[in-house]
Amino acid sequence: MADWEPVLAYGTAPEGTQLVHRVRTPARSATMAEVPADVEPGLASALAAAGIERLYRHQAAVWRAAAEGDAMVVTGTASGKSLAFNLPVLNAIARDPSARALYLYPTKALAQDQARALAQLHAPGARPAIYDGDTPTGERRQARRWANLILTNPDMLHVGILPGHSSWADAIANLRYVVVDEAHAYRGVFGSHVANVLARLRRIAAAYGAEPRFLLASATIANPAEAGAVLAGRELTVIDQDGSPTPERDVCVWNPPLLDAELGVRASTLGEAATLMVGLVARGLRTIVFAKSRKACELVHRYARQGLLLNAPELAPQIAPYRAGYTPEQRREIETGLTEGRLLGVVATSALELGVDIGLLDCAISVGFPGGMASLRQQWGRAGRRGLGLGMLVAGEDQLDQYLANHPDELLARPAEAAVSNPGNPAVLAGHLRCAAAELPLTDADRAHFGDAGLALAESMPDLVRTPAGLAYRGSDHPAARMSLRSSSPDSVAVVERETGTLLGTVDGARADSTVHEGAVYLHLGEQYLVGSLDHAAHVALVTPFDADYYTQVKRLSSTRIVRELETRTLPAAQLWFGEIEATEQVVAYQRKRLADHHPIDLVALDMPARSFATEAVWFVPADPPRDLTLLGSLHAAEHAMIGLLPLLAIADRGDIGGLSIDLHPQTGAPTVFVYDGHPGGAGIARRGYQLFESWVSRTAALLEECPCEKGCPSCVQSPKCGNLNEPLDKAGARALLRSIAVLQ
Repeated sequence: MADWEPVLAYGTAPEGTQLVHRVRTPARSATMAEVPADVEPGLASALAAAGIERLYRHQAAVWRAAAEGDAMVVTGTASGKSLAFNLPVLNAIARDPSARALYLYPTKALAQDQARALAQLHAPGARPAIYDGDTPTGERRQARRWANLILTNPDMLHVGILPGHSSWADAIANLRYVVVDEAHAYRGVFGSHVANVLARLRRIAAAYGAEPRFLLASATIANPAEAGAVLAGRELTVIDQDGSPTPERDVCVWNPPLLDAELGVRASTLGEAATLMVGLVARGLRTIVFAKSRKACELVHRYARQGLLLNAPELAPQIAPYRAGYTPEQRREIETGLTEGRLLGVVATSALELGVDIGLLDCAISVGFPGGMASLRQQWGRAGRRGLGLGMLVAGEDQLDQYLANHPDELLARPAEAAVSNPGNPAVLAGHLRCAAAELPLTDADRAHFGDAGLALAESMPDLVRTPAGLAYRGSDHPAARMSLRSSSPDSVAVVERETGTLLGTVDGARADSTVHEGAVYLHLGEQYLVGSLDHAAHVALVTPFDADYYTQVKRLSSTRIVRELETRTLPAAQLWFGEIEATEQVVAYQRKRLADHHPIDLVALDMPARSFATEAVWFVPADPPRDLTLLGSLHAAEHAMIGLLPLLAIADRGDIGGLSIDLHPQTGAPTVFVYDGHPGGAGIARRGYQLFESWVSRTAALLEECPCEKGCPSCVQSPKCGNLNEPLDKAGARALLRSIAVLQ
């Protein structure tokens, strides 16, 4: 019997309904291969000294592929992806002392962990060094001159390496490999930016006579060949046959009990997760709990600590939180405590989801669906390294979590979502053309990196000037310093803490009125801030720390104008389109709502300008829409539910998606539902919805069928982002509308 049986039994007791799914996945044995005979003898000796005498089959496959060109390995957590891409790189270093490699990681913590792993391997000639925002000035100079394995992140490559490429002349001229780890993290607007940063890297390398090969590593995604080619700029070999062993694992879904069916209110997800953690830790099980935010992380830890103080006080010091904001020394201490077994439990944000080594764990609990199957499976992959493991999802109350609670088989059976991006988005591409022209003048040869459309766009940009050497940037600064990789808007708003002057982050200019208006409650890494002012001219929002029992939601007027139909198809019960639109939004008020029950407190008027932006959308006209007073409410409820489930098809945050439902659109002449990318220019999300529309509608219809509420709740048709404050909504009408489309496909 597994040690966690008493804990799970609590959710299946006569009065308990929390454990809604449990299945045991079988163990898988390793499929091995010999260490290639042509590995440099010194490197082979280092591998043997580290206990690596054979390779998994996917590691050997990457070795063979890297000898021919670019490659991407797509396997599970703890499958040895790092060794797969390290082996060709370290072999090149052992053969040629002048060879260099550049490693890109999405987080500083992962770069630190990988630097330690590389140093411990003692590969001949390897000199790893981290080059990021935390690297002191003196060490940066040393890294440029001395290191041959440079570990950094896309932001530092964008703003700290490419603009000063002449300082990196020797490293770039000898660049043999570019390693992109956790490639599935590069999606949406961020992925679109990173693809362009890598295009800039390739053109700079070519100018120095280098043509590095790309080695990518990713968790499982639906479109590895497509996503990998976008980042590498060319086709690559995908290795997705995982040869690593996996343990048996109990996979469970825990749905907090429903307290009010009509309002859709369930017991606290954080409280349920803390109770589970207490039960597991009290039985000596090493447990990690993944929370979505710093605040959630701290609260789960606080609740779990209180529970242990009451039931097993000697264990309370053996759990800890792990999140951004801690010093590197604090994070290393927690990692070491887990590895050595001094800690039994940790509550972490996604900082520990990636490949940081934290030793052998028994149980992994995900507090709410993390936004993608790849992330969920990575989190669960942390459990079971000492044998049988437990992976659990504690469902939240939103549409996606409740759909998965009612269709738990999909957590294992369905493929991971696609990682989509749109590097050709003019709103993104223009900034990188500007950066590229500042680094080296753009010439006709750059069609290979930015395409015909990119060069045409560059010709039209007023701050690029024609010179004998090509199109050059006419400014005296480097534009990279003014461009965030996480925004598609050129006029991003900086969110600054008023008292300290600390920059908390940036918000797209197109979305600033909705998120950082005066009086808004702004969330940053789970912490609450009250927006005191929004200065449109200076592009700055000033905020102060705030602890409130309410949140804010804007009321806005929206419209869409179809600019160009790119694709269309006729379905039995609807006409469907994908294309370019202009979305216009004007924030006119905001409402304060209580956190506990979402009840409105008041409505405050705002005076904001109307803002328009070009983007991509999928839209449809039902063949037989409701003809009575429920028409607009039915369309509106269907729009909300569909937006809630779209992240099942493409890895995305709900905030990346906008929508509009209208009973008579002036261009279609009919009732129409639009779902569009919320970033200027588009990020590839709406296109994915168009491609998989039938599956999308069927899943949404099932969600509305299964939700127990009568009139609509946050688990089905209500949206925390609704610009009409969730009015009107007709759940029954939406259910009938989507059922008719789904049934007739």
